[in-house]
Formats: sequence, C-alpha cells, structure tokens
Amino acid sequence: MSQIHANKMTPKTKVMKERKINVFALLLVILLIATALTYVLPTGEYAHIDVDGHSSVDPNSFKSIAATPVGLFDMVKAIHSGMVEAGNIIFFVLIIGGFFGVLSATGTIEVLISTMARKLATREKLLIPIMMLFFAVGGSLMGMAEETLAYIPLLVPLALALGFDTMTGTAIVLVGASAGFTTAIMNPFTVGIAQGIAELPTFSGMGFRLVLFVVVYLISVIFIYRYAMKVKKDPNIGFYGKYSIEQTNDLLTSKAKLSSRHKWILTAFLINYIILAFGVIKYQWYITEIASLFIILTIAIGIIGKLSIDDVVKSFTGGSASLISGALIIGVSRAILVVLNQGHIVDPMLHGVSDVIKHIPASLSVIGMYNFQAAIHFILASGSGHAMLTMPIMAPLADLLGITRQTAVLSFSFADGIGNIIFPTAGTLMAGLAIAGIPWTKWAKWIFPLVFVQYIIGLIAVVIAHLMNYGPF
Repeated sequence: MSQIHANKMTPKTKVMKERKINVFALLLVILLIATALTYVLPTGEYAHIDVDGHSSVDPNSFKSIAATPVGLFDMVKAIHSGMVEAGNIIFFVLIIGGFFGVLSATGTIEVLISTMARKLATREKLLIPIMMLFFAVGGSLMGMAEETLAYIPLLVPLALALGFDTMTGTAIVLVGASAGFTTAIMNPFTVGIAQGIAELPTFSGMGFRLVLFVVVYLISVIFIYRYAMKVKKDPNIGFYGKYSIEQTNDLLTSKAKLSSRHKWILTAFLINYIILAFGVIKYQWYITEIASLFIILTIAIGIIGKLSIDDVVKSFTGGSASLISGALIIGVSRAILVVLNQGHIVDPMLHGVSDVIKHIPASLSVIGMYNFQAAIHFILASGSGHAMLTMPIMAPLADLLGITRQTAVLSFSFADGIGNIIFPTAGTLMAGLAIAGIPWTKWAKWIFPLVFVQYIIGLIAVVIAHLMNYGPF
C-alpha cells in the first residue's frame, strides 16, 4: 500500500500542535504502579485446577501467603516475560502485516479500493452500517477479535476515499467487532467458556443477548455515522493518521479495473476467510491455526500475483516491519499482568471483592459484580483468561447472593467486551491503532462517550437480568 501510505496530512495545517502521550510511556507508568502495589497490597493465591484443558481456580482454596514484592530488576524482566507470554498474538500481528505487504505488492488492494470507492461514491452512507454488521456478527458468533486486524488496511483507505477519515475506517472494524464481542450471542471464547464453568447449557439465554446485540450495534453505528458525516462535511475536523487524503481521493478518479489476476487473488482471500470461519466454529481454531492460514494465503497470493521469491520476502518483511510498534505494545501491556501475578495480588483482589459483594443486597451486588468484572478486564484483557480467572468464583457467589448464574455470565461478557475498545492493556486494540497510526490518547478521548453509553447499557442489562431471573438458572 505504498501509494496510499503517507505522513500525516490534513487539508489545513493546524495552528495548535496537539499534545500526545506516548503509549509506551503510559504503559510503563502503569507497570511502575503495578510494581508499587505489590509492596502494599495483601498477597495470596487460589489453587489452580484443570477444566477441559484450561487452567482455572478452585473457589474454595484461597489462602494468604508471605509478601512477594516485585523488585525493580524483576519489573524490567517482566517486559521480556510479557512479550514471551504474548508471543502468539505478537507474531500473529507481524504475520498479518507481512501478508498485507505481499497483497499490496500485487496492486490488488489499490485497485479493489478504487473500484469499491467508485461504486459507493453516491451510496457511501451504506458503508458504515453494512461493514459494522459484518464485523459485529463475526465478533458475536465466532469471537472475532485479532482476526479483524487484517481488515483495517482495507477499510481505512476506502473510508478516506469516500470522504471520511482514518478514525472512521478503524472504528468500523474495531467497534463493529467489539459490539458483537460484548453481547456475545454465541462467542465460544467468552460466553462459551463462562457458561461451561458456570455449568450452564452452552449458549443458553441467547434471546436476551440477541436483543442486547441489536441495541449495542445500533448505538455504535449511530455514534460512528454521526462523526463520519461531520468529517465528510468538514474534512478539517478529521484525523488521518499515517494516511494522506490527497492520495486516497485519487482513487475515486482512477480508471483502474480488477484484472483476472486480481480477481483470483481476491477469491483466494475469500476462500481463506471461509476456511477460517469454519475452523473457528467447528474446531475452535485460535491464533496458531489462523496465522498458519494467512501464511499459506501469502504464499498463494505471491504465486498468483507472479511475484518473485525476493519480492515476496521483501514485501512480507516490509509489511511486518510497519507493525513492529503495535506488536511491542502488546508485549509491554502483558508485562503488567506478569508483575501482578508475580506479586500474588490478583487473587486477593478477587477474594476481597467477593467477600464484600456477598454482604450487600442482591440488587446492589449485581452492580458490584459488573463493575468488578470491568476493573479486572483492565488487568486481564484476554476474554478466555478473564473467564477462567473470575467465573469459578463468581458462579458460586451468584448462588449465595440469589443471583442467577446466567446473570453472572452476562455481567462478565458485557464488562469484558466494553474494555476491548478503550483499555491500553487490550492488545488487539493497540495493534489496530498502530496499523492505522492513531495515538491511543486521541482514540480514548474520541471513543469515551460511546464506551460510557455502552457501560450504562450493560449496567441496565444486568439489573434487568437480575429482576427477571435470567436463566435457566
């Protein structure tokens, strides 16, 4: 995509230079705070047991242990350990970058975007609801998250060519998938695991979650649509990241057409996605299998595009290099969890909050459960890991409080999903922003109103679920 990547350019030079916070500096500050907390918070641990091949906790096994504060050198070591632990996601991001480097080298992306831009030139308003529905359905039915990173380099230039900005194109992908991930109609990585731990029928209660899906999807579309229309009316208020609107506007006037070779490459891309969807649903494929598919697709595209081996390698490494920053951010954010685990202060937080919640009325405790799940997600941004850590405790606690286990699962899934589009510890979000060239601080300020509205919707949802005895139990 060399022809559409460029330094940040806007229609007019802004008089005031925007203040930015380097995301690495932000994460290091959080890492320092986490390290300091290991010196002041109580320490303890739950015994871990194996549940269907996953490590979970025994809710009745908590015990206090001697303090294990994390030293300064151990904190620094945690950065490397975090990168090792997050290695599967980091290398997935680099492989996606390499894949798009090769795809760009064939010229397919620019011709595709140019063709789509011309076809949507007078119907650009359809782009946002239709594409967001695609990603929302993927997030809700398949747990689509890291997979969506592959679409940001496609959607951002298309959004710019239609008069929108980088923020709009990125949000279509990330917010769309998050809307589905949050409501989780049949998400195997969140609701599927949480319901299994809570001993609920798999994907039970989906009727209520389907209603919530429609509400969250519509709210998200309205938020992004209103912003996009403002940008279209006045491009000066938009943000363009590492893209140039002058160059993407040329796509509208380009006469380039999809050749047979381009169509074969796009067919290979479509087949890859169908296989990916089948594998995720049927065989619970995850990062390793999906990354392998993209490696195979990269080779296939290189052959179809008649690229030499040298061109494929150079394009792949160049594409990967463009995402190094985002990949490293994922590792640094994981270091925070490494420090908290080494200090043995996560389990005491879980134990302490559960003790407090069980002494307050059920109508209030369901709110406390929801807020606690949201706070935990800042520390542990992995949906499946979050479920494995909290649900063994939240499920029996719900029984004690007179709250249905289905409501406890809902409070987890909603809190888990919302954090994915704002927390700097969410690896997929940070990688996506790096691809688009959007500073986290810029994104957080922009997305906060939507996150707040979604938080309120989740709060109302768990209260309604409690009042109607959302079940089966």
